[in-house]
Amino acid sequence: MRHATLWAGCLLAAIAALSGCGSDTAVSPVTVSESSADRVVVEASGGAFNPAGIYKDASPGVVTIISIFDQDSSSPLGGGGGQGSGFVVSDDGEILTNAHVVTSGGEGNGGGDSTPASQVFVEFSDRNRLEADVVGFDPDADVALIKVDPDGLDLHPLTLSDRSNFAVGEPVSAIGSPFGAEQSLSVGVISATDRSIQSLSQFSIDNAIQTDASINPGNSGGPLLDSNGEVIGINQQILSASGGNEGVGFAIPIDAARYSLDQLRDGGEVDYAYIGVTTQPLWPQLADELGLDLENGALVADVVDGGPADGAGLEGGDDEQTFQGQRIKVGGDVILSVDGTPLVGESDLSELIARHHPGDTVTLEVIRDGERREVQVELAPRPADGNG
Repeated sequence: MRHATLWAGCLLAAIAALSGCGSDTAVSPVTVSESSADRVVVEASGGAFNPAGIYKDASPGVVTIISIFDQDSSSPLGGGGGQGSGFVVSDDGEILTNAHVVTSGGEGNGGGDSTPASQVFVEFSDRNRLEADVVGFDPDADVALIKVDPDGLDLHPLTLSDRSNFAVGEPVSAIGSPFGAEQSLSVGVISATDRSIQSLSQFSIDNAIQTDASINPGNSGGPLLDSNGEVIGINQQILSASGGNEGVGFAIPIDAARYSLDQLRDGGEVDYAYIGVTTQPLWPQLADELGLDLENGALVADVVDGGPADGAGLEGGDDEQTFQGQRIKVGGDVILSVDGTPLVGESDLSELIARHHPGDTVTLEVIRDGERREVQVELAPRPADGNG
């Protein structure tokens, strides 16, 4: 896994600005529980994209979240209040949002010092406003589960998509509360897939969705919806030199949120599998330069002492060289596949490991000294900080 960029908070001048950190100072796999409530799905006739229809049916399930932090809070907003978005996922009053919308502290140090806001309020589209409890949060995926008392509420749970692959160019809608403007709709397309974005911890969020749908401070935690009105992502951050929307927004993929949601419901905490290596991607020209008869894979740069990979005997690089302007650590193992699935993309290793749970054993196909071999690795729980 690549080293993740440390959490940068919600500064307007930061290049990566969290989209959900709004305030009056203008700073910037599970099954959803079934119920008698109708699931919100908009049928796209003949594949047509109907933003008005999506908004009409989905917006009642989107909420505005107001978080109150103690005055000595180390929240990205400082002491006081913050605002973001969220969406209903069950008729039991469960709401998904970003962890950074409802927690403070912990940025860049593994998220271990993150604490929930002292008070969290949820405002629905019908203007009902209730206090919510923070059930739990996952700094590694920047996902939080909060809950309100559902009695007397007309809840509209949104449907979580079961898709994991998305096409660049497919239309999407974002609904949220940018700059406090509740129930705002923006539309655009998926600009790219398989992006790695920062989380609240040392680990990156892989397979994120990039979109040019307008996302601004206050949108964080709101849904990114496909043409069927299903949630395919949770809007999380923007890439901006000014702090405002510049057409480069990112959403946490819903399959990553599903992994968090299941465990947050169960105990309020999320465990991830950990292999304990730092890798560098291999591409055809680099493979040729290194005398490797292959085109894809992951060069093992470093192995964490005492980690699962170290215990299994994986070896990191022992020398460096420069190729095409990049410093490459060489001499270590090359991982070709995990349980038979080839590594092609830069984040494939971390994504494949993330599909497992601590205690699972994976089979790695590796090349060492020109020979292919299989290595069994028993995965451990991910530490608060370190490498994936």
